[in-house]
Amino acid sequence: MWSRRQGLLRSAGCGVEELRRRRREREAALRKARREQQLVSKRLLRDETPEEAEGECVAAILGEAEMSNLSSGGAVVSYIIQQFLRLAHRGTEEKERERALFSLRRGLQHSETQKTFIRLEGSMRTLVGLLTSNQALLQLEAARCLHELSHSEHSVVAEACLPATSYLLTYLSGHSSEFIELCLYTLGNLIVESEVVRRQLLPQGIIPAMAACMQSPHLPVLEALGYALSQLLQAKEAPENIIPSVLGSTLPQHMLQLLQPGPKLNPGIAVEFAWCLHYIICSQVNNALLITHGALSTLGLLLLDLAGAVQRTENAGLELLACPVLRCLSNLLTEAAVETIDGQMQHGDERILAALFILLQFFFEKQPSLLPEGLWLLNNLTANSPSFCTSLLSLDLTEPLLKLLPVSNVVSVLVLTVLCNVAEKGPAYCQHLWPGPLLSSLLDMLALSDTEVVGQSLELLQLLFLYRPEAGHAFMQQSGLQALERHKEEAQLQDRVHALQQKALHG
Repeated sequence: MWSRRQGLLRSAGCGVEELRRRRREREAALRKARREQQLVSKRLLRDETPEEAEGECVAAILGEAEMSNLSSGGAVVSYIIQQFLRLAHRGTEEKERERALFSLRRGLQHSETQKTFIRLEGSMRTLVGLLTSNQALLQLEAARCLHELSHSEHSVVAEACLPATSYLLTYLSGHSSEFIELCLYTLGNLIVESEVVRRQLLPQGIIPAMAACMQSPHLPVLEALGYALSQLLQAKEAPENIIPSVLGSTLPQHMLQLLQPGPKLNPGIAVEFAWCLHYIICSQVNNALLITHGALSTLGLLLLDLAGAVQRTENAGLELLACPVLRCLSNLLTEAAVETIDGQMQHGDERILAALFILLQFFFEKQPSLLPEGLWLLNNLTANSPSFCTSLLSLDLTEPLLKLLPVSNVVSVLVLTVLCNVAEKGPAYCQHLWPGPLLSSLLDMLALSDTEVVGQSLELLQLLFLYRPEAGHAFMQQSGLQALERHKEEAQLQDRVHALQQKALHG
């Protein structure tokens, strides 16, 4: 790429293509790293009861004499479990069994109790039996006990819940929205913890069951569904065993409907399904199908909506949705043909860029860690699209970009990469980059020691000197050669430094 022969850069076409190829290689590595950043987690639904009420319930089951005889917490736990098993087996009143389940649920909030419970013979069988009871309150309390178990850190506890999974799936088609929500969060927690659980759930029909849940009119159910689905999509075996089935269902179309901006957009639901969409896109199983379903158009409209929301409110929760939306758009753009982008993103290049810069300003002020997400999208928009580069220049967005350079090295590299995308489009584009503040900003970047930042600065200078030779003279007059000197011994940079020195000196 960099030729020492005659101390000059290679021909314009070759140099530009080589620069583009090298940037794309770096971007591919970045995409891989971003795909590997997963958000597996567990959720816990609890109706917190005051400790006094909990103690009264335990005392009611054990009796005051029994309580006084049990000195240690472990003894109380074991006794509660034994009492639960005894009360569940004999034909006691529903209210008494309900109280026993309540005390068991409180005990299962502790790791040691969970392990004790699954070790006791017949304990899980009894709990599943109560889950399948025809008494709604017993069913609900048994499901809450399973939910506590699903939140365990230990995979052995999750796998002990395997006998309950088919019932949890069956109950997703029930009538109680509260019960369906609880079942979905429990399934989501179990999915995170164990591949054995996932292997059992797939043939049991978890994907069709989830697709059916999409029809629910209850917002908490849809949010719980988004959570459970996102956990399933993050499994290491998802690209081979899970995502093809998801894409073959009605789930993608429904996801995109839930991401449509408008008065019905629910932020909590949108966040969950935006992450679901992100995991599907990152798998690269069949992104063409998502594009066919209008994913680019939906995400573009949502980007405009988010920018409007940022201007209307100080709500700090907006970044929760902005992050997955930006990632989805960025990654889809790397695979979509230019004509597809122009066809689906008919919101106007200038509107998209204006919206993106509103978000960048918001991130700069409130959430700097999200700046790379917005700049990654800007990079992918400008990489192969002269029209987006033209819009960036016509909106005078170069200076706002340069103001982001001091934020961090990662941000600096992305800003410089975007400017390279613009510069490589040719002399007419470079005319808008120089004269102006660009050269002084690049000199500041050359004063840094970060190889990535300096290397990207050198690539931008190469393009600028190539299409605006007079910029080389201005660079020399601003002590540019001295700035290059400090990097001439660095192995990764010395060829480029030497070539630029010669170019600045000889034109």
